[in-house]
Amino acid sequence: QGSVDCPNLEFEYGDADGHGAELAELYSYTEEPELSHNRRCFEEDFRTQVPDRRWLELDGAQQKAYVMRLLDGLEVVNRDRRLRVARAILYLAQGVFGDCDNEGDVLYWSRCNSFLLYQLGTFSAFLELLNMEIENSQACSSALRKPAISLADSTELRVLLSVMYLMVENIRVEQETDPPEWKTCRETFRMELSFPVHAEEPFALLLFTMVTKFCSGHAPHFPMKKVLLLLWKVLLFTLGGFEALQAMKVRRREELGLPPLPEDSIQVVRGMRAASPPTYAIELMEQQQQQQQQQQKQRGHRSRRPLMKQDSLDIYNERDPFKNDEGGVDEEENDDVDSGIEGELDLMERDAIMPAMPAQRLPIERVSFPKGLPWAPKVRQKDIEHFLEASRNKFIGFTLGQDTETLIGLPRPIHESVKTLKQHKYVSISDIQIKNEEELEKCPMSLGEEEVQETPCEVLYRAMLYNLPQYMIALLKILLAAAPTSKAKTDSINILADVLPEEMPITVLQSMKLGIDVNRHKEIIVKSISALLLLLLKHFKLNHIYQFEYVSQHLVFANCIPLILKFFNQNIMSYITAKNSISVLDYPHCTVCELPELTAESLEAGDNNQFCWRNLFSCINLLRILNKLTKWKHSRTMMLVVFKSAPILKRALKVKQAMMQLYVLKLLKIQTKYLGRQWRKSNMKTMSAIYQKVRHRMNDDWAYGNDIDARPWDFQAEECTLRANIEAFNSRRYDKPQDSEFAPVDNCLQSVLGQRLELPEDFHYSYELWLEREVFSQPIRWEELLHCQ
Repeated sequence: QGSVDCPNLEFEYGDADGHGAELAELYSYTEEPELSHNRRCFEEDFRTQVPDRRWLELDGAQQKAYVMRLLDGLEVVNRDRRLRVARAILYLAQGVFGDCDNEGDVLYWSRCNSFLLYQLGTFSAFLELLNMEIENSQACSSALRKPAISLADSTELRVLLSVMYLMVENIRVEQETDPPEWKTCRETFRMELSFPVHAEEPFALLLFTMVTKFCSGHAPHFPMKKVLLLLWKVLLFTLGGFEALQAMKVRRREELGLPPLPEDSIQVVRGMRAASPPTYAIELMEQQQQQQQQQQKQRGHRSRRPLMKQDSLDIYNERDPFKNDEGGVDEEENDDVDSGIEGELDLMERDAIMPAMPAQRLPIERVSFPKGLPWAPKVRQKDIEHFLEASRNKFIGFTLGQDTETLIGLPRPIHESVKTLKQHKYVSISDIQIKNEEELEKCPMSLGEEEVQETPCEVLYRAMLYNLPQYMIALLKILLAAAPTSKAKTDSINILADVLPEEMPITVLQSMKLGIDVNRHKEIIVKSISALLLLLLKHFKLNHIYQFEYVSQHLVFANCIPLILKFFNQNIMSYITAKNSISVLDYPHCTVCELPELTAESLEAGDNNQFCWRNLFSCINLLRILNKLTKWKHSRTMMLVVFKSAPILKRALKVKQAMMQLYVLKLLKIQTKYLGRQWRKSNMKTMSAIYQKVRHRMNDDWAYGNDIDARPWDFQAEECTLRANIEAFNSRRYDKPQDSEFAPVDNCLQSVLGQRLELPEDFHYSYELWLEREVFSQPIRWEELLHCQ
């Protein structure tokens, strides 16, 4: 982070990375020898069945016949033979790389074979084997007894999960050249994963169960990275990615009779430019050596700060401050809030005293003013009501409740203001859902049963509902263990079961390779958890607001907010530019190219990209999750303030990527009113960036702290009310026994006595004793019966 400036990052946010990169992340570098093992298993069997031929030379019918023979081999009792057949199938799914000349061919055949395998029922067969392995108590107890778990403990599970992942990922990804039968196949597979037959649970629920079983300590040998990657891709496939979500949102608004969306948020963000972060030191080492001198200088410079600030603000009026950095003063960074957190947090606090280099003062390119705001302003119904309430109180001395039509007695400018507010009024799908829910609670008899659309999202929520808190806690536990800022603790879960080799490294080179592999492994886990949590939140919010609130509340209760802040409490530029990859060992490169001899230099070299795609993707996902959890929730916004998130978030602005900066600025905007006047005064650049990049909400005085909603005594009540609403929704829609006060009473003697009761298994052994004690030995008081008459 010692460079003068961070370049603009040419990063395009999407559902996932490139197809090859996503397949490569399935394998750790310690698994590389197993690729040739899979090939041997396939070729030994293939030579006995089809001598003197290659897989690529077979026609479709011959390939099908061979795969059917392999699937028959999965039925055998012998565990080792089953594993060899599963490895042969995995080699087919990996793209028969022994017959290919380049990486493109491997990826092509991997897709072709995945469709072939699915059409012949391979996924169902592997699902049965996976269920058997999950229930394999012998493997669990053996893993629990071992002092150190390694790759060898999860061999069968890794092979099964790898085949399933390759099939899901290859079939999920659409390409223009796909034949029509593949498109049909894709839809069938999506339906199979979304809507299970015979009232079974959806496939995603099985994977969630694996996650909780792993976190509870009962199955420490589960290969968690593969499970999480597969779970993420299954959710992405069945629920749909960001573009599908946008289309569903547009369709749902049409159905509800709401006006169309003012813009497509993904497209708007893609068109935004990143802002330059405040200047920082030329040399990190120099700053560390001169820390004491700098603090003295800082005290000496205080008297001159107002003059410098004025200079900076004058420059603001001439040109856009975010297109280039002003040298001299960085007024954002010298604030008291920041110094309250750990000393290692920010080097930017010391930047105010660094003399600017002449080159930095000159703008590199001519600054052009933006033509308009990037976002259409939005106004809520509540905002109009608050505005009219204040205006009526001021001008006529009384209010009319929620009436937004009557403007009698109010001056002309107020009429104009209300007209403008109504022009930009935005009614969300959530508002309609909350209103419907209130009506259903009030009038359950007259409104009758609610029609619930059977979407993949609805099926998943219903299946997850009763164990949802455990799923969220388990995911956050793994995220904590994988976060780079986490210290190794004895009680933390071991997420390295599927990356550590049986024999630990003995040379420095092997240790370096394993170190890179472990870091990469953790990064991939963070990527998959952040992506799947964001997908769940977005889809549940569209499906029903209270489903989203239920997941959100359990994430908040499980300390998700401080966990994400802890994640960002690191040198974020180092994390985003981390080179934890060895490109020559990545699949499919390692399968078709001759591997050079690895040296310390080649290991350290990594790839030539200016950033690590998965790490930047993870950061944006986590910021989006944090935004979703805190938006319109004052109690959770106060958590951001209490955990001193402002300096942590400000440091993330150093990353010159528009989408990441937007979500950081949104998080800073919602808490600005609580940070005090002094913070706002000394962070004018951040305030300007918020005005430029974040959506304007009329009447929102976020920059001044006069919000009437921000009353501290309401915070606890807010969460409790929300929880009561969620519980009412869940019990109304998902609780099967209707023991409500509206249920009809059965007072017919014959039907009551004729009901079949579930009796305990041992009842027939002891019922005579029970009759003797409870019936025969009890005197019957006939006179009491006469009195009742």
